Amino acid sequence: MDLDLKGRRALVCGSSQGMGLAIAKELSEMGANVTLFARNENSLKNALNQLAPGDHDYLVADFDDLEAVKNAIDVGLAKAPYQILINNSGGPAPGPLTDASLSDFDVAMNRHLHVSHTLVQKLLEGMKEAGYGRIVNIISTSVKVPIAGLGVSNTVRGAMASWAKTLANELGGYGITVNNILPGFINTARIESLVAGKSKKLGKPEEEVEEDMKKTIPAGRFGEPEEIAAYAGLLCSNSGAYINGTSLRIDGGRTGSI
Repeated sequence: MDLDLKGRRALVCGSSQGMGLAIAKELSEMGANVTLFARNENSLKNALNQLAPGDHDYLVADFDDLEAVKNAIDVGLAKAPYQILINNSGGPAPGPLTDASLSDFDVAMNRHLHVSHTLVQKLLEGMKEAGYGRIVNIISTSVKVPIAGLGVSNTVRGAMASWAKTLANELGGYGITVNNILPGFINTARIESLVAGKSKKLGKPEEEVEEDMKKTIPAGRFGEPEEIAAYAGLLCSNSGAYINGTSLRIDGGRTGSI
């Protein structure tokens, strides 16, 4: 396979830890010059040191502040255009949909859909000029089957998936692909938070809650961030050029749909 990304520049959101950092490391090992993008500068500096050698840098902004995101991206674009965009951000707080306020939806839509759309609009010209673009959105298996207790997240993730498919239809002719990765239970801070929340709600030890969750997965374990990163790398490569408009589950077989 042609997995060489030398000469490509990638913007990886939420890349100070977890799946975002794993993807950034994968793309750097494939030869891309990577810009890390998150809100915690100290964590970004630490993450930068974990990348393979290259012309890497980082941008700092809180994704709840759209103007700050725009300003940060303008700084990054002043250096050079990007051909790869990884949209990735922490999920909304758990809870029943009936308990959600309108402001909960506003916050989640801004952090996910509005930021992602803004980034695409900012980076699109450079991708078109290169005749090469890769947009990969890290979403959730809730796109296929809504997850109990994640009402706002289910709603917003579904909107992201429809947005991405529409983009894929519009941009395919420019050599730009748009795809979604739908992670299942992955060993990240997010899963730790969900386990802790269920533990408190059910009055069970976290270890027991975790084992119960693993029993719902045919593979019998949580996934690793590197397993998400490997597929992201393929989607960003030349060998991924004909994969467009897809939403792929990486969940150990947990999601109950074909």
